[in-house]
Amino acid sequence: MSVKIFSGRATTYLAEKIAHAYGEPLGKVDYQQFSDGEMSPFIGESVRGHDVFIVQSTFAPAENFMEMLLMIDAARRASAENVNVIIPYFGYARQDRKDKPRVAIAAKLIANLISAAGADRIMTCDLHADQIQGFFDIPVDHLDGNYIFVPYLKSLNLANIMFASPDVGGIKRARSFAKFFNSDLAVCDKYRKEANKIESMRLIGEVEGKDVILVDDLVDTGGTICKAAGLLKEKGANSVRAVCTHPVLSGKAYENIENSALEEMVVTDTIPLRQPCKKIKILSVSDLFAKAIRKIHDHESISSLFIRL
Repeated sequence: MSVKIFSGRATTYLAEKIAHAYGEPLGKVDYQQFSDGEMSPFIGESVRGHDVFIVQSTFAPAENFMEMLLMIDAARRASAENVNVIIPYFGYARQDRKDKPRVAIAAKLIANLISAAGADRIMTCDLHADQIQGFFDIPVDHLDGNYIFVPYLKSLNLANIMFASPDVGGIKRARSFAKFFNSDLAVCDKYRKEANKIESMRLIGEVEGKDVILVDDLVDTGGTICKAAGLLKEKGANSVRAVCTHPVLSGKAYENIENSALEEMVVTDTIPLRQPCKKIKILSVSDLFAKAIRKIHDHESISSLFIRL
């Protein structure tokens, strides 16, 4: 049973790098597009008895998710031995609970649809909330961006490194970095009345003279992390950087980052950038996913792909 790697159109740029790192060519997928926009992807080579890996992030538009479901179904109906779905960025993960009346739990719905399409396994990176793994009734390999970020942060050789969370919800993530680097932790406590609009923010912790690293799983409009960076500089931080796995970067995000107090924002390529930005540095997750594919195919543990923070 050999490995075959395929990609949806939205994530071809990353799937090509994953396939290259694994040592296999990217599989062929053709598309038929009807005049009303309806799509029909079909796998252009035999997958009977093969271990199939389909790479597709579920960022906007929603057609990316629909395309992934159709590819899963196509591989299953073509008698693939296993259908493994690599979702570098798992969209809709922020809707993981019923926090007010009459709202959907979108992350659970997405999990149900992927399972119903015929996936045998999910591989993803830095879910917005760890408990989303429990929404699936199939195995989930939840890879960690720390594997990429920690070596880079070490290479900076910052003498007074300190970590900070841009909001209370990210304390666990920032604390793990602080523990690994044996440094202090600060928290930016924000209050917002509606999504993407911050009413106020205050700092918990002393940052004077420190090289502060803000830690988050994703950056959307950039409003929170840029405001946090400004607050940290006001309170005496020597420098402020950010590490964020998923660069959603919607609205005025690029403008916000360019005009912010951030020295740089380090992201991965789970989502492609829509435009260049001098303050954004991209690290690739391709090698991480390629190693995970090899271990899964060989029925080996993937624990070596985690840096225990």
